[in-house]
Amino acid sequence: MRQLILFLMLFTTGLSGNANTGPTEMGTVTGIVIDNEFKEPIPYATISISTPQGELITGAVTSVDGTFSLDKLKDGHYIFKAQFMGYKTFSKEIEVKDGNRAIDIGTISMEAEIAQLESVDVVAERSTIEQRIDRKVVNVGKDLTTAGATASEIMNNIPSLAVDQDGNISMRGNENVRILVDGKPTNIPAAQLLKQIPSTSIKSIELITNPSAKYNPEGMSGIINIILHKNSNMGFNGNLNTGVTVGENTRYTGSLDMNYRTGKLNFFGNIGTNGGKREQMGVIQNFTNDYTERINFLNDSESYLFKVGVDFYMDDKNTFSVYTNQNFYMGDPGGTARILFDDPAAENIFQNFFLDMENDTHTYNFVYNHDFNTEGHKLIFEADHSTTYEEEIARFVYSGGGIDLDSYRDDVDEELTNSTFNLDYENPISKTAKLELGAEARFRRSTNDYRTTNESLTNALYNYDNNIYSLYSTFGQSWGKWSYQLGARLESYDVEAVLDGDLIYETDYITLYPSAFLSYKLDEMKTVQLSYGRRVDRPGLNQVNPVREFSTPRITGVGNPELDPQFTNSLELNYTHNFQKGSFTGGVFYRLIEDEISQVLLVDPEDPNRLLLTFRNWDDNTAYGLELSGRYKPFSWWSLNPSFELYNSTEKGVVGTEYMEVEAMAYSFRLSQSFNVTKKLTLQLFGMYRSPTEMLQIKPEEFYFINAGARYSFLNDKATLSLNFNDIFDTQEFRFTSEVPYEQRGKFQGDSQNVYLGLSYRFGGGKNRALDRKQRDDNTSSDGGLF
Repeated sequence: MRQLILFLMLFTTGLSGNANTGPTEMGTVTGIVIDNEFKEPIPYATISISTPQGELITGAVTSVDGTFSLDKLKDGHYIFKAQFMGYKTFSKEIEVKDGNRAIDIGTISMEAEIAQLESVDVVAERSTIEQRIDRKVVNVGKDLTTAGATASEIMNNIPSLAVDQDGNISMRGNENVRILVDGKPTNIPAAQLLKQIPSTSIKSIELITNPSAKYNPEGMSGIINIILHKNSNMGFNGNLNTGVTVGENTRYTGSLDMNYRTGKLNFFGNIGTNGGKREQMGVIQNFTNDYTERINFLNDSESYLFKVGVDFYMDDKNTFSVYTNQNFYMGDPGGTARILFDDPAAENIFQNFFLDMENDTHTYNFVYNHDFNTEGHKLIFEADHSTTYEEEIARFVYSGGGIDLDSYRDDVDEELTNSTFNLDYENPISKTAKLELGAEARFRRSTNDYRTTNESLTNALYNYDNNIYSLYSTFGQSWGKWSYQLGARLESYDVEAVLDGDLIYETDYITLYPSAFLSYKLDEMKTVQLSYGRRVDRPGLNQVNPVREFSTPRITGVGNPELDPQFTNSLELNYTHNFQKGSFTGGVFYRLIEDEISQVLLVDPEDPNRLLLTFRNWDDNTAYGLELSGRYKPFSWWSLNPSFELYNSTEKGVVGTEYMEVEAMAYSFRLSQSFNVTKKLTLQLFGMYRSPTEMLQIKPEEFYFINAGARYSFLNDKATLSLNFNDIFDTQEFRFTSEVPYEQRGKFQGDSQNVYLGLSYRFGGGKNRALDRKQRDDNTSSDGGLF
């Protein structure tokens, strides 16, 4: 802790040392950048001011509404430039002098550089991170798509995120996070969803750690929004990606993005698939009961993702858009669990399990956008409906142990539906102020039909339904270097749970969720932001379902239908510094968590030789952490992206028969490097280290791995060949120790050491224009925990 305090002191001293303490210069340059054809603002365009000899003096990026402002310019002659990928550079000579120190460039109408638009979505060589007022946006480049075949495999490469051995994702060390696709909730469990989405289908990933009142308040650690490619270029365009992963087993992936834009219509589509075998092995040594449990798990699966839609630009004021996402998944996981006793006289226990799983998710979305006469003044209506059907057949075969363990079969049918309707109004009431109002209604219905041939278990039909109605308002304003946004969201929530026709739980309540953001520009390159938000974690379906979820010879897992939601008050302080060769971001956060939902491991009241894994609400606790990340290009051929995260949290719960409270700290470090050998050949190196830590039941040990890759472009940069060697030293395994309820040690490892070979080909060209979509988030807590 002393080292941490010293580090923070040095860090804050460095910030104050970088502040401009010199005399204030009087020269200012302002303006707005828009698209010449569509008259729309161009956000995040690069603005630079240099001397006539080419020396960079200062720079900035345009805001969401296309505006920019640079100040503290000394008197003199300068070259002003505005640049954005796919557009011709705008350049102009300016002079700052007495009587001309407030220079208004006015409206800069940038023209498309048609010759440069070789493809629909030109995928950048290197992923970039944009820091917006309420989120970080990771624009996925070829370095990330090379790093893994699916969304799950590239998440460990992104700051703030981590994926465990089971595919469960966490943000800032917490698994209570919302996963969205194109801003919409999905009924598919997060771990499974991330394995179904090919990495080449992903355009960007949004990390919203402290959402404003405009967004749904679910998720203690925030929102992860996965944006799929959607093209809107004139003419016919496309992008084809395919790849194969070879290790202990072989897997494949592929995707095709296409669009056809003509006149007022834009048709777009995305097809993605991946499949093959994934293997995971585990060993748990139980020193209390003197046995070793060996687990082998193999899943042979395939998934398909389809996205098809159309935009209709009726006129300059009205746009309609519809699309559908179709997800199909088929899997045949199976394996063995063997309990091998140290005592030669004891009879070992064997369990074989075979599963046949299918799920289909169908999502339909409609958006109507009306623009008023004032730029940014708009009304948006959106309707979204999704349905998931899931079938699971599980067969369990037991032998040994000197006891009677009959084999049996479980059949589970689930149907989940989500319907969302929202109306949003945005009004920039002045050049420096903006008002947003909105209303939303969400309806979730779920049915779980469980049937078993096990005579000691019973069939069950479980229904869990909830409705949410909400109103929100936000108001933001800026003056000089200061800007702020205040908001509040009022929600009415009701839930009803029915088991075999009997009402077993119901509740309803109204809650207010405030949010606040305050930002200050130290100068055009440095910004400090403070934010506050109140959020909620409502229990997920598996956390409240009283029907048995799984069973092994020693553990049974069930939900708790009487779980209450947990509420979180979150405070963040972030600092962003852009400079000529890169950028730096740093932040700290603090969370106060009320009625925390924790997973507990209890002695089964029906069988003292077994354990019961379930969930309960516990007392309030706190969590805090530090995040540092940056990008730096010391030379034109070498770029680095380092990041460091430090988290402290408290966990409370019952393990066995003992109440426990654990406070632990964990840190992780990532470093990604790119080396441009030639204009066509790029090498990559990625490494990650995660420290040992302590959880309620287990103590995970340190975790680290290194990946290496290469990319080669050809056919006038329309085609790219990628080669990646993952987990070079075969160290990507999860290891842990435990003392309660048993003293044990274990490890799990998947098929992580493998080689990936991929090919990407882009075709078509044209001018880009896409319909902006409001990003939405989910309304239930993600499942997860020990298993």
